Amino acid sequence: MPSPAPGAAVTARAPAKVNLLLQVGPRRDDGYHDLLTVFQALSLHEDVRASLAEGPAGRVRVTGTDGTDVSRVPLDGSNLAVRAVRLLAERTGTGGALDLHLHKGVPVAGGMAGGSADAAAALVAADALWGTHLGLEQLGELAAELGSDVPFALHGRTAVGTGRGERLVPVMTTATFSWVLVTSPVGLSTPAVFREFDRLTGDGGSDLGDVRRLRAVETALRAGDPAQLGAALHNDLAEAALSLAPHLAGTMEAGRAAGAMAAVVSGSGPTVALLAESPAAAADLAAALTDRHGAQHVRTASGPVLGAHVLEAVRATAVTDQGARDAGPADVRTSPPAPERSEGDD
Repeated sequence: MPSPAPGAAVTARAPAKVNLLLQVGPRRDDGYHDLLTVFQALSLHEDVRASLAEGPAGRVRVTGTDGTDVSRVPLDGSNLAVRAVRLLAERTGTGGALDLHLHKGVPVAGGMAGGSADAAAALVAADALWGTHLGLEQLGELAAELGSDVPFALHGRTAVGTGRGERLVPVMTTATFSWVLVTSPVGLSTPAVFREFDRLTGDGGSDLGDVRRLRAVETALRAGDPAQLGAALHNDLAEAALSLAPHLAGTMEAGRAAGAMAAVVSGSGPTVALLAESPAAAADLAAALTDRHGAQHVRTASGPVLGAHVLEAVRATAVTDQGARDAGPADVRTSPPAPERSEGDD
């Protein structure tokens, strides 16, 4: 395959997600849980720029937008974007280090899969830069090795997820739904939320063969009815998240009081997703919550949107240096560490 020209760079974008439905099966013998979930990709996004490294080792740089706190983003080989590039290089026999610039618009450790979006965007950007042309199916196989939510960040739109969430079936809807996301200054650890779920349920969980909740969500999506969808939203992890972060109950109640059609904890939390009737209603709801939570913690979004894709044109001024953090060398040419199994994502 031809080598990229010096100075070549590709920027790819991948979306945040919200779980419209999240049912958690009983704890398995290996300590993990099967899931039945419905993902929707939201207009909050991560941009990853991949370029040829000037030296023998690549570097990772992270910036944030809209007040996104990037201080907790790892800058070493544990970063999912770095692992994604390493994995692609290993499987395709591609050489050469890459510099990665992650521009984050998804809350960190907020239950919206920002790290998974980074990994999906990095796969797409590196695949285009190196000219490996694996295609969506093969990239999806690599994505599943990286984490439970990475395949959905790659595919986007709306989908039913089973297994660990990595097995996807698209859900067709022509409607666009409006959301207000209220983030928390303190994140929640996904493993900690699952441990609390096991404690509260005695290692039990939902009967994933009971698809009544799933059918209600699918019917609402096909109808394009926000009220119907709001009534169908459900998250089995909500009780565990509220147990570890009781202040989320007040956030949810404040959202409902301000006009939200429904409130749900996103994934393992702590972000609270509020469904609004329309874009105008979402703007009003966000304004009403800003005084309570601060503008940096209240955002509007819409969905569904596309999965990871290359941006055709990126202006040099599109990425600011606000809150920039630079890492030391991170050689993306080395073999990736053994994939870690995860339940959910940040």
